[in-house]
Amino acid sequence: MSDIKKKILFVNSEIYPYLPESDIANIGRYLPQGILERKREIRSFMPRYGCINERKNQLHEVIRLSGMNIIIGDVDRPLIIKVASISAARIQVYFIDNEDYFRRKQTYCDASGKFFEDNDERAAFFARGVLETVKKSRWAPDIIHCHGWISQMIPAYLKKAYKDDPIFSGSKVVLSLYDDTPTAPFDPAFATKAAFGGLTREDLPFLAEPTGINLAKTAVQYADGIILGAEQIEPAIVDYCRALGLPVLPFDRASREDGSYVDAYCRFYDEL
Repeated sequence: MSDIKKKILFVNSEIYPYLPESDIANIGRYLPQGILERKREIRSFMPRYGCINERKNQLHEVIRLSGMNIIIGDVDRPLIIKVASISAARIQVYFIDNEDYFRRKQTYCDASGKFFEDNDERAAFFARGVLETVKKSRWAPDIIHCHGWISQMIPAYLKKAYKDDPIFSGSKVVLSLYDDTPTAPFDPAFATKAAFGGLTREDLPFLAEPTGINLAKTAVQYADGIILGAEQIEPAIVDYCRALGLPVLPFDRASREDGSYVDAYCRFYDEL
């Protein structure tokens, strides 16, 4: 089997132009395009936040992928999949949608700036929604690259709940860390609500104290490689990455600005 990782799944918290420009949103927009231009296959996912204008961005439901239900906190919640195209980049973006979790007009905090009380459930639903959709589409990724805190349950689910699924048997998880770590705590029952299938509360020891730093440590615990995506990342998270001896790609502002980071990321994928 070739050492070149051909199929790359991007799980993003933000993608420009659906959300305003930021380091994460720009990576979500331009990294998949760069990977595609290097003759690899890509899929991109993000949440369908209520602030995204469906008509302007021409989102439409993918009927063949929608229709599943995901149980979070003992409640059955329908999973709706939508898609839109970024024509200039020749890429499609898939959106994870649910009436209860993603129709509000703000992303993570209400109009007064208060962290949503159900952000833990939203992260669990988003992660499981992505993996269930990829499984249903029967597209087996070589690399699953996670960006932003709302994607950080993906590594634990992949390595525990989906470890015996043939679609993900060859998948490696790359975790990009940014300066978006939430400072407000999550619901105390995060670990209980996130447990699913082969993933138990005991597999999520950091979430006994569900902070943003501990969610990131949970993701690091199950990741195969780490990319430092910002200059200012919580030192406790970076220290934990190095303590585990994981491959770490340092942040490089110059390569980010001139676009050469795409080749560095490709090499990093292939070395895992």
